Amino acid sequence: MPRHTTPRVTCHTCPHHCQLAAGQRGRCRARRNVAGTIEAENYGRITSLALDPVEKKPLARFMPGSFVLSVGSYGCNLTCPFCQNHEIAQADAHDVPWRDIAPDKLVRMACELRREDARVVGLAYTYNEPLVGWEYVRDCAEAAHEMGLVNVLVSNGVAEARVIDELAPLIDAANIDLKGFDGSGARGAEIYRSLGAGTCGYAAATRTIALLAACPTCHLEVTTLIVPGMTDRDDVIDAAARWLATLGPDITYHLTRFFPRWHMTDRDATPVRQVYHLAGVAREHLAHVYTGNC
Repeated sequence: MPRHTTPRVTCHTCPHHCQLAAGQRGRCRARRNVAGTIEAENYGRITSLALDPVEKKPLARFMPGSFVLSVGSYGCNLTCPFCQNHEIAQADAHDVPWRDIAPDKLVRMACELRREDARVVGLAYTYNEPLVGWEYVRDCAEAAHEMGLVNVLVSNGVAEARVIDELAPLIDAANIDLKGFDGSGARGAEIYRSLGAGTCGYAAATRTIALLAACPTCHLEVTTLIVPGMTDRDDVIDAAARWLATLGPDITYHLTRFFPRWHMTDRDATPVRQVYHLAGVAREHLAHVYTGNC
């Protein structure tokens, strides 16, 4: 008799479309096939919690001087070799300590902080990749809005459009990574593939940026890490800034200095003068360009 096999189930959260057998986790380490249904295993499992200035997200032009309660779990659908938060982003439930914090409890914590300091305005979903557990972001964001709190998303943007469409009305401000770009898309796609995004990661990230730029209730800022030998070129930043300008003249663009991290220790930190130079290139197209880590 033929051996019975349990059918695999496809996860539709990001372009990887992981096909998971029963009990198996996806590439993000956060989503799992549970009895034939893809669930966010990291839902409410919090590894990192801190009160941060909104400028640290980074958001340069959204409620300056305010603070957000920043929350992170574990897991990410990319494997960037320079990941600054690899201890949690490249981890699963068995690799890192976590504690359960339900959405209503998280919102209560933010409200308590706001009572103590009126500069506390809301929540930020950050540290690991929040979209691999987007259901938690949705539930927290809905509860936060009910209490008059704002929601900030810090993400690589590599998600399916349906996820962004559901979250966008709940997000008041976002900073999305643009890890590589060029006019034709070929160089950008190559960079995203090298970071573990697969063949569709570049298209997904740029689509997310475009969707959020078009959302009338979401303030959008974008960040590119200036990695030597990867994104430290005039043509990369010129093309990226030129494209961002077509989405909206007020989009804020951050160019951030690279430091050796995790698996990418084969090159030095980006020279400060190069970051400043590239900021000048970007300012040919955008009015709001900021440098970071300099």
